[in-house]
Amino acid sequence: MNTLLVVVISIFIFWFAFRFYARYIAKVFNEDDSHPTPAKTINDGIDYVPSKTLVVFSHHFSSIAGAGPIVGPTVALLYGFYPTWLWILLGAIFIGAVHDTASIFTSLREKGSSIVEIAKKTMGKWGFTLFIIFVFFMLLLVCAAFLDLTCVALTSVVKLKLLGLPESQTLFRTVSDPKTGESMAVVGGIASTSVIIITAFAPLMGYLLYRRNMKVFYAVMLSLIVIVLSVFIGFALPVRFSRETWMVLVSIYCFIASAIPVWVVLQPRDFINSFFLYGGIIALIFAAIVGGLKGIEVTTPAINISEGAAKLGPVWPILFITVACGAISGFHTLVATGTTVKQLSRESDARKIGYGAMLVESMLSVGVIVALGAGLAYVAYKDIVFPQTGKSNPVLAFALGSGLFMEKALGIPSYVGIIFGILMIEGFVITTLDTAVRLGRLILQEFWRTIFKKPPRIIFSRFFNSTIIIVSMFLLAYKNGFAVVWPVFGSANQLMAALALIAISLWLTMMQKKRLFTILPALFMLITTICSLGFLLIKKFMPSGNYPLIIITIILFLLACFVFVIALRKFIEYAKNKEVMVKV
Repeated sequence: MNTLLVVVISIFIFWFAFRFYARYIAKVFNEDDSHPTPAKTINDGIDYVPSKTLVVFSHHFSSIAGAGPIVGPTVALLYGFYPTWLWILLGAIFIGAVHDTASIFTSLREKGSSIVEIAKKTMGKWGFTLFIIFVFFMLLLVCAAFLDLTCVALTSVVKLKLLGLPESQTLFRTVSDPKTGESMAVVGGIASTSVIIITAFAPLMGYLLYRRNMKVFYAVMLSLIVIVLSVFIGFALPVRFSRETWMVLVSIYCFIASAIPVWVVLQPRDFINSFFLYGGIIALIFAAIVGGLKGIEVTTPAINISEGAAKLGPVWPILFITVACGAISGFHTLVATGTTVKQLSRESDARKIGYGAMLVESMLSVGVIVALGAGLAYVAYKDIVFPQTGKSNPVLAFALGSGLFMEKALGIPSYVGIIFGILMIEGFVITTLDTAVRLGRLILQEFWRTIFKKPPRIIFSRFFNSTIIIVSMFLLAYKNGFAVVWPVFGSANQLMAALALIAISLWLTMMQKKRLFTILPALFMLITTICSLGFLLIKKFMPSGNYPLIIITIILFLLACFVFVIALRKFIEYAKNKEVMVKV
């Protein structure tokens, strides 16, 4: 299929959905900018901070995007181009964007409450307790998967011949492949330096934005300068450590970032990094348009169900949990109700950020499968993402595909696109990771309040709860690589989305509002993800004897079933009592 046609169809469908469906959802929630948001009424200077729309959009987008909309579609492309593309389009419009927007609006109506607090209001104490335990394990899987992915990306090397560079080149630092002796460019080291510089600069950006009230335009210009300088310095001074060393260093960074005020590192770092991703999306779409005019087509098999099923599992339900963030992601509700809603200055931003950011993220996923399908040979794709030996590296596959595709379409040297691809995804993997750790800390604090009448003071310490998340994440990731953790993370992530939609549907029922637009997606995702957990448990984890993931999968399965039963009883109770109303 021509790359231009893919992009034009996708953009039109997404625009139409945002123009009409997003407004319908906002109308259900009675969007009104005259209502003061929780960020303004609470404004504690740590978590509740009223912020500019673009700044919040960048934070939210950076946090929800991460590696998900790139890695998921890259892996799922094995099923074929059309199945992956259709799920991205339909999933984003009718499930993912609905989930994100409804989460923010519901939280706005509940004074910035997180999704677990909303579950407590709609399902009662038992439903809340089970829900919060489920969220903890889901976040643990998010952190473990992204920690390993971060460290693999930061240590990425690529053959010089794939970059189209001779042995005599001096642009990249090189190492020899221990097996073949071929020269390998240290591309991960450039990303490492860039990540370090941007992270170090983030506190200054936070100070300028929130203490000196710098205009957004100047903040954007300064961010672009920092990005460009960080890349140039990365070429000159690439930082290279082992995967294990990076795991320790990244864990330490996440520990610090999760405990300090949001405006110091987390939000400004997201703001700076977001321009990597915006630039990547624009570059991929522009390349697809120009490439399409040149007659470039996607060469990946259109439908490849049998091979995908052989390596990953049956197309249903596995495709639907492999492409997570690009179509629907439970992690989004944790970001939306955990940090984003606490920064909104007006209610209309909920629609722009909730529905809009999801569609932009999905457009990125479309760009990813176009770049891979038109830029990277199918054999090379399988060698990198599904290698016979060694670790799967979907980040490298995306970077190579992007570089080669932009060379075909725009004439840009492939190594430029490859480096940009690595930089783009790497910054956002860490961004999602530090946000996830922070959310885990907040979730634990809510959990302690539930189980203790007079809790010890230490368990409310930000550093205590961050330590629990960091240590658990590190231990799970150290023994289990991305390829092992991602399937169960995908299932847990989508199941989280289903449970969030159920909680929101209960809230809408209590408010006597329309709710079919959340109930139908909730049921579809619930059935899909429970079946995927069963498949992974029986076909993958039990035969391999992976006891940590066996235990986690069983816990997730049981928790989901119990939460669903409690929710069903509540639906019946509310249906019988038409007078049930909760004051907004």
